[in-house]
Amino acid sequence: MRVRYNKQFSQALGRYMEYKIYGEVGRPVLAFSTQNGHYYDYENFGMIDVLMPFIESGRIRVICADSIDTETWSDTLGNPSRRIQRQEQWYHYIADELIPAVRFYEGEKLIVTGCSVGAYHAGNFLFRRPELFDTLIALSGVYHAYFFFDNYHDKLVYDNSPQDFLPNMPDDHPYLALYRQKRIILCVGRGKWEEDMLNSTRQMDRILKEKKVPAWVDYWGYDVSHTWEWWRKQIVYFMGKVVG
Repeated sequence: MRVRYNKQFSQALGRYMEYKIYGEVGRPVLAFSTQNGHYYDYENFGMIDVLMPFIESGRIRVICADSIDTETWSDTLGNPSRRIQRQEQWYHYIADELIPAVRFYEGEKLIVTGCSVGAYHAGNFLFRRPELFDTLIALSGVYHAYFFFDNYHDKLVYDNSPQDFLPNMPDDHPYLALYRQKRIILCVGRGKWEEDMLNSTRQMDRILKEKKVPAWVDYWGYDVSHTWEWWRKQIVYFMGKVVG
């Protein structure tokens, strides 16, 4: 398997950002790690290992992106306006710089996935930029930005909070038609450290049903905890359904 390390200067962020690509052919999978995670975590925690059969058979190639969560979601003592502005800059780095750099051709649609806060990022990207993706695999996510911003509210926080902006979309919004063409998978366990994620996933389940957006919302057992052990099992299961 070919592994490529890349470092590029981001105009949106004003700094260099790193990422890795695993594999040479197949459908592109953009992967986000857990909170404060980095581009090498997906490999270090065994996700690349369990996805190896899909990579080596040429069904997928995996792009592992870096985060700046320590400057945004996790900087709870920082200025909230600055934090969400920095998140928006990172969002534009991913959507406008990284994705064009890793696609084989213009218009190629990506699978987007993530675990925990990475699942939030994955969901946020699909619901904000549905034209870039055809599949979402979100594992143990919370889908409202206010979870990280307490009582602070502004337009950018709202724009990065699918659980809040989706219910307010009018029935004729063009994105709803796009969502209905996507494969949307939300998975959460019912075991240790999954309570907040379970509540948020249930809310997203209800919202998507109300908006008539098909989604596979899969609730795993009471032994399924908020850990890499379970995310490794889940990503193999769902990737098998998506790419066969």
